Amino acid sequence: MTFIFITAPLFFLFVWIISLCKVLILPRIPFAKHFTQIGRSFRKRNVLLVTAHPDDESMFFTPTINFLTSKGHNIQVLCLSTGGAEGKGNIRKRELFQACVALKVPMQQVKIVDHPDVQDGFDKVWNHSLLAKIIEEEIISCSIDMIITFDCYGVSGHCNHRDVHYGVCKLLHDTLQRDIEVWELVSTNILRKYSGPVDIWLSIFLAMLHSNGTMHCIVNENSRRSFKAMAQHSSQWVWFRKLFVALSSYTYMNTLRKVR
Repeated sequence: MTFIFITAPLFFLFVWIISLCKVLILPRIPFAKHFTQIGRSFRKRNVLLVTAHPDDESMFFTPTINFLTSKGHNIQVLCLSTGGAEGKGNIRKRELFQACVALKVPMQQVKIVDHPDVQDGFDKVWNHSLLAKIIEEEIISCSIDMIITFDCYGVSGHCNHRDVHYGVCKLLHDTLQRDIEVWELVSTNILRKYSGPVDIWLSIFLAMLHSNGTMHCIVNENSRRSFKAMAQHSSQWVWFRKLFVALSSYTYMNTLRKVR
């Protein structure tokens, strides 16, 4: 029994180091390049990342953003609230612009919504039809052909994250008239969420099971950029979020699933 208690942490540390080396040294996955392809041809995509709060893009979507920018795709970020639950809306808006610059997304391609009916908070219910209308306006103005957002759990279970998902689905199923791809960030259980780079092996395996291309694992090609971007959110950069970014599998990879 003593032997197990000694060797188990050492084994996990070994796997952590091997996994981190995979992320830092060999980040590319051959089939991931097909995520943005249409057929066999490459086409520059106009991608809309829809989030709920300033810092969502840095905490959860950095691997996807890094992948898209490295491939030359055009990314628009639509943040549906100022994150003003603590009265820091103006500060957090400024921090989001700074974080997006760190993520190589130009400031003019970032839009923050400050609607009285779409305010940050666990007790705030966001109208899905209103969200669909706001998102549709951005799609039209930016000629969007791909949307990326949260899934129905929203990684952390935050109600605002989940409302964003349902707002996109409302648009997709009820009002959207154009052929636009929608991808959702897959939420994982707590063990996988806090396993850091170790989750890469299971994420790759699960994505490979979907040979029809409806799920892709995207490894972060620049994990350090996650820390740099999140540090721009100085009002939120407290010890437990620093720990989250270090331990979160979302710092090292994203699994995206196609919404049908």
